[in-house]
Amino acid sequence: MFTSHPIGFVSSPYKEAAKIPKGLGAKHEAEGVLKILPELEPGLTDIEGFSHLIVLWEFDRSEGFELVGTPPSDNRPHGVFATRSPRRPNPIGLTIVELLRREGPSLHVRGIDMLDGTPILDIKPYTSGVPQDALRRGWLAEAEARKK
Repeated sequence: MFTSHPIGFVSSPYKEAAKIPKGLGAKHEAEGVLKILPELEPGLTDIEGFSHLIVLWEFDRSEGFELVGTPPSDNRPHGVFATRSPRRPNPIGLTIVELLRREGPSLHVRGIDMLDGTPILDIKPYTSGVPQDALRRGWLAEAEARKK
C-alpha cells in the first residue's frame, strides 16, 4: 500500500456536493483552477500542449462505501464499480477537464465537478485512442433510452 499526498488543491465554484450537476444530461461546464503546490511546478513543464487532462482526486468528504447503490441517473441499483459514486472502497475520483491556460503552478480548466478544496492526487494528459463509435456506455445508455 502507499500513502497518497496531494499535489495540489481544486479551486471550484462548488462549496456543497448538492450543487454539482449529476444524473442524465448533467453538463460539467464550470471553470475552476487546479492549484499545484509550488515545489511541484516543474512537473507541469510542457502541459500547455494538451487540450484535456485527466485529474485524479480524493473524495475527501465522503464517508464509508456501498458496493451496490442507485445512482441519480437511474432507478435501478448498480455496482459501485459501474458508477461514479463518491461512496467507494478507495475514495478516488477521476475527471477529464479541458485545459484553458496555465499560469505558473495554476491550471485554469473547464469541466470541474469537484468541491472547492478537493485534494488533487495526480494529473495526466488525456490521450485516448478509443474511437467514439467503439465506446460502450453500458447501463447508462439503457437508462438514457428509458428517459426518452
